[in-house]
Amino acid sequence: MGDTAAKAPMRRFKVLDARPVNLDGFNVADPASGLVALSSPGDPAPSLIVRDGRIVELDGRAEEEFDTIDSFIAAHGIDLSVAESAMAMADVDLARMTVDISVPRQRVVELVGGTTPAKLARVVALLQPAELQLAMSKMRARRTPSIQAHVTNRLDDPLLLAADAASAVAYGFREVETTVPVLANAPSNAIAVLIGSQVGVPGAMAQCSIEEALELRLGLRGLTSYAETVSIYGTEQVFTDGDDTPWSKALLTAAYASRGLKMRVTSGAGSEVLMGAAEGCSMLYLESRCVSLARALGTQGVQNGGIDGAAIVASVPEGMKGLLAENLMVMLRDLESCAGNDTLVSESDIRRTAHTLPVLLGGADFIFSGYGSIPRYDNTFAISNFNADDLDDYLVLQRDWGVDGGLRTCTPEHLGRVRRRAAQAVQAVYRDLGLADYDDARVEAVVVANDSRDLPDGNPLAVQDAARVIEGQQLDVIDVVASLARTGFTEEADAIMALTQARLQGDQLQTSAIFDEQMRVLSKVTDPNDYTGPGTGYRPTPARKAEIDAIRQARTAAQLTADQDDHRDHIRLVPTGPAEVGRDPREVCVGLSPALGETVWLSLSGLPIGEVMRQIAAGIEEEGCVTRFIRIRSTIDVGMIGLSAARFSGSGVGIGLQGKGTALIHRRDLAPLANLELFSVAPQLTAGHYRALGSNAARHAKHTAPAPIFVAGTEEAITARYHARAVALVSLERTACQPQAGPLDIEVHRD
Repeated sequence: MGDTAAKAPMRRFKVLDARPVNLDGFNVADPASGLVALSSPGDPAPSLIVRDGRIVELDGRAEEEFDTIDSFIAAHGIDLSVAESAMAMADVDLARMTVDISVPRQRVVELVGGTTPAKLARVVALLQPAELQLAMSKMRARRTPSIQAHVTNRLDDPLLLAADAASAVAYGFREVETTVPVLANAPSNAIAVLIGSQVGVPGAMAQCSIEEALELRLGLRGLTSYAETVSIYGTEQVFTDGDDTPWSKALLTAAYASRGLKMRVTSGAGSEVLMGAAEGCSMLYLESRCVSLARALGTQGVQNGGIDGAAIVASVPEGMKGLLAENLMVMLRDLESCAGNDTLVSESDIRRTAHTLPVLLGGADFIFSGYGSIPRYDNTFAISNFNADDLDDYLVLQRDWGVDGGLRTCTPEHLGRVRRRAAQAVQAVYRDLGLADYDDARVEAVVVANDSRDLPDGNPLAVQDAARVIEGQQLDVIDVVASLARTGFTEEADAIMALTQARLQGDQLQTSAIFDEQMRVLSKVTDPNDYTGPGTGYRPTPARKAEIDAIRQARTAAQLTADQDDHRDHIRLVPTGPAEVGRDPREVCVGLSPALGETVWLSLSGLPIGEVMRQIAAGIEEEGCVTRFIRIRSTIDVGMIGLSAARFSGSGVGIGLQGKGTALIHRRDLAPLANLELFSVAPQLTAGHYRALGSNAARHAKHTAPAPIFVAGTEEAITARYHARAVALVSLERTACQPQAGPLDIEVHRD
């Protein structure tokens, strides 16, 4: 028998094996291939030797051995005025300074400016997860957090792109990023997202992530306002594979800045591992090289936190911590942190939320560098860690923790208005400029669509034809503005023109710059992070706090109890006088709570209270006993209601019943909390349960054995689902309670 049991599969592990987390891949740490998060034997020891103002050794490598990354960092990426003191500090002392609220942020930034990549990686690796969050609160550049959206679709449909961009801005996204399934469609996508991003409120910046040369040309013509997909890497081999060098990236950075285009680079641990060129180093050290290089390039910020390699980092021990440490390194280098979360890191909802929550709580310049504001199906970048179907969850997370994640609740009516306006604006511009002719039916389909599968079939070449005309005529932002003005969309024309004029002023080139909804630039210069401990730093204003709190699911007590009136007076409970102790040994008293049949008419299970009472009485009477109803006015506690009913019952057995449906059987000689049977999960109770409850109460009265009553289990979050409504009903009970009033006999009248 023992052998048979040993061979039987354990069902619990069968259930565990089916959990989504087991669809993820996990690696054993392997330093040789770079599959290690924070520290590898192959990481160099920090070192810096300077002679005659020139770095001649960097992290254990002599100048003649420098690769291109070393050379660029040595020439442009280390502040030699503080390097000696910074490199001489113990790693733990510098790590402590990042979380010490008595040390100003600027002092930490100055010291980190003199550190090498290996030094910085070792410093941040010392921090525990909670310390990483605290350091992020202190070290991010901009005081006010923000968030960026992906806006794409599989058809490159311009009307849907515009509507989704307008939706993203309505929710609060201040940057919107698009890309293309078909490269040739890029000019059309750029114009559609440009227009849609200025509907409703102005100032959201847009980019079209594509091949770098075309992306730059679109930016120079004013059709995009920022760029971030300028990739850099932590080993020379991967740079070589991509036909790039640090100098080519520096030239591209300068080209964008020269035309007023905000620009940050993209890195993210794991890319070198994926390319088989990690050189035996840890992912954190290689990313530290990237961040140091980004600073040397003169870019405004870094998009990192794994990005496309996030799942690789998360597959090894402490990988999630490593992703957070990447973001902190950007902040310590005094750059804008665009904190990843733009790649689905796990099939487990628990893991992907755990990945995002520390960034949300600690705060970053951009908490997401690509929240999928569209459904998963239409995200042509790849599925984001959070997507359109997670919006309600994200809004609730903001409210739960009282933090500003950058978003706000939208009503369906408002969303419908901005989506229609955006689709109509693109429809008008495409007609006016001779790009394409989309009919009104398609506009209406776009307004209500969830994703591109909801759109009617159209001309599959229309977008390519439009893009070809845009490129052939070299249409630019002024052409778009003029067309919007001609076709009656003056608000959008003015918003795009204001954004274009702002580029000439250049304030958006400050580190960590965004435009708020009043077109003010918020940046490290105009909105510096001033966190120095409790009571300081960014706090949502009362108006913003109210916006965060006002999720669409929140209900007032009046709203939660509004359905009670729909059942009012379906039964009348008429007092006939003060209750007396019964003499009939077959009598079972049912104690009714103060508001039952007065202001509470519907139980949490959806049964009208009259039906609950009828079923209880039927169960009592089927056992040959007699039912008497009494109103207990002095308490709302179901235990005391049941005990009071038992004390007035001829049999000494009573039932306590609250309006929300909670019920129990009590006996007069028991302590208040020592009831005979308790039915506490009111939402799960059926008419049959109440009938069986009455039957068992009668059996207790007759001193016969009660029958077991089984309430089916559930995997629902019963308390989360019903407690708000339960509190509202209990409030009605409390209002009806009369502490000094005695019980009343009740006569039941049914319509």
